[in-house]
Amino acid sequence: MGLTKAEIFTEKQNKLAQMMKALAHPARIAIIQHLLKAQACICGDLVEELGLAQATISQHLKELKTVGLIQGTIEGTSVCYCIDPKVWKQFRAAFDTFFEPYFNKDTCC
Repeated sequence: MGLTKAEIFTEKQNKLAQMMKALAHPARIAIIQHLLKAQACICGDLVEELGLAQATISQHLKELKTVGLIQGTIEGTSVCYCIDPKVWKQFRAAFDTFFEPYFNKDTCC
């Protein structure tokens, strides 16, 4: 697979692509949906909820944490994850900005 040549795209385009890539897996979507529903979650709950291996869940949590969408705090031997509200707002604004310019026109192909 070739390189993406990220330098030929704008900073906003690269950032949006990173955001979309972070959400581009059904397990990550399920994790986000579970965190939104629960408002906070311990990693073990995700294993039970999603039926995936702990290592798999941990890898997906790492990807979501890398883009800042979730944050975690250590509670004893567990890490409690939740949505980072500041980054969530940034994601929403970026997606809104991306989808907003389209106007449904009857003359479209």
